[in-house]
Amino acid sequence: MTKLFDLAQDREQRFRDEALARQAAASRALGPSLSHCDDCGDEIPPLRREKVPGCTRCVPCQSAREQLRR
Repeated sequence: MTKLFDLAQDREQRFRDEALARQAAASRALGPSLSHCDDCGDEIPPLRREKVPGCTRCVPCQSAREQLRR
């Protein structure tokens, strides 16, 4: 019986790992960061562009967008 639970846990972990890998691949930005926000047109600070490759929005606009998704 214990073996059955171990197999189920292994399978669940594999599914979880695959789902996380798919999510990471889907959210991975393509291309370089923009110098100005797509939404408001304000400049995106150089430090943010370095830390978040492929960013297209300033912090306030990205935060607002994430709040809308919830």
